[in-house]
Amino acid sequence: MTADKPDVLLIGPLRPWLAKGLADFPLHQMPAANRDAFLAAKANLRAMAVSAPVEPVNDALFDRLPKLQIISSFGVGYDHIDAVAAAKRGIIVTHTPDVLNEEVADTTIGLLLCTVREFPQAERYVRAGRWPQGNYPLSKATLRNRTVGLVGMGRIGAAIARRLEGFGVPIVYHTRRRRPELAYRHYPELIDMARDVDTLIVIVPGGAETRNMIDARVLDALGPDGVLINIARGSVVDEPALIAALKQRKIFAAGLDVFADEPNVPAELMTMDNVVLLPHVGSASMYTREKMDQLIVDNIVAWAAGKPPLTPVPETPWRGWR
Repeated sequence: MTADKPDVLLIGPLRPWLAKGLADFPLHQMPAANRDAFLAAKANLRAMAVSAPVEPVNDALFDRLPKLQIISSFGVGYDHIDAVAAAKRGIIVTHTPDVLNEEVADTTIGLLLCTVREFPQAERYVRAGRWPQGNYPLSKATLRNRTVGLVGMGRIGAAIARRLEGFGVPIVYHTRRRRPELAYRHYPELIDMARDVDTLIVIVPGGAETRNMIDARVLDALGPDGVLINIARGSVVDEPALIAALKQRKIFAAGLDVFADEPNVPAELMTMDNVVLLPHVGSASMYTREKMDQLIVDNIVAWAAGKPPLTPVPETPWRGWR
């Protein structure tokens, strides 16, 4: 261990890639018990790594760590961290964008195909030994006659759109601001796009600004042939409204990788035959998760060397050493 390396507080599990990358840093994992005494003893800590969104990282914690300068967090989303409060205290927050774009886009296309073509249901049909009694029924839906509306068009949204182009599917998108470099039609209003398409793919950040943006009004506009794919955050979809829309067949089907209260999935969704459920596996390959963990490490290593962190969030741009 190198003596001049700053101590690092770890919130979340210590995965092998993190352990290897931070081996030269004195590392202290947040305990489950006796936290007051632990934090009092670590009040001079200047660096934090967050390997999972297991608890809020906010003013209450910042008060206990007045010397904190950097929070290096796992994942693209960082709604578990109060980045605005961090910015007011001069704390830089980093996340792990880009390295997971292609993996999440792959997962999205897989989830879309499974939802529209009923592949999980067909696989269960074979395992149940039902094929000898007759072929699986023709799927009621297809991609061949659909228009896909992307709710969000960031890095991952663009990667999803590139894949959809290969399927020959018309693509439109909704964002607050149009991206002039894209040829896809832009909708300033989400409700207007929902009326004009029959498939919504949600890929926006979580947080207060997007909470329940996919509500009953949007689902009604999507209509009875509509398919909703949520690969973003569970908070973005009004879950009770979605359950009601699926029960009442106000939309055709949903494919969900994320939920409002993970890992708890509403029992009603579990019993529905027009829903495909995944356990938040958008970026969950060993290859991609190792790259995400390495970016946590790289941000801390750069900061500790007096260099700009690689991927600060917009709320906390690097402004040099305090």
